[in-house]
Amino acid sequence: MTLTLRWTSRVLLVDGDDRLLLLCGRDPRSPGARWWFTVGGAVEDGENYPQAAVREVWEETALSLPAGRLSPVVWTRQAIFSVDGRVFDQYEEYRLARVTADEVRGMNVRTEEARYGHRWWSAAELAATAETVRPKRMASLLPDALSAVGLDRAPVHLGNVNEDTDPE
Repeated sequence: MTLTLRWTSRVLLVDGDDRLLLLCGRDPRSPGARWWFTVGGAVEDGENYPQAAVREVWEETALSLPAGRLSPVVWTRQAIFSVDGRVFDQYEEYRLARVTADEVRGMNVRTEEARYGHRWWSAAELAATAETVRPKRMASLLPDALSAVGLDRAPVHLGNVNEDTDPE
């Protein structure tokens, strides 16, 4: 199988109750396999990471979010995974953006990426779920990311993981 290199910009969209928006994904070749992931996606030619984040937020939620509302990078991660018969080696940068109640009401999360569902999760709900959430340890990582916004901190590297073989 060919390994596809991919660079992505991901956004931790957080509402006024510190709940995180996650989208649900499934692999058409693995019936029943599903996981929850943050808004975001590939950095396209000519884009930088914040530009990709803004575009992805728009494509996945219909929210027009200015790049200035994005935090500095809070996490980075390198992940190898397979989906739909393709193997990806993906570098990810995560930024946080808080959204207002009016913005949440105005979102339209009915896109291709969210075809299997979306949900706002609290850290407690993430800690209690048996569902697969990417990145791993989201429940324990989220509170620190929320408190770090606005501080001059280096991003936390979540590691190099192989999601197909690394245990939960």
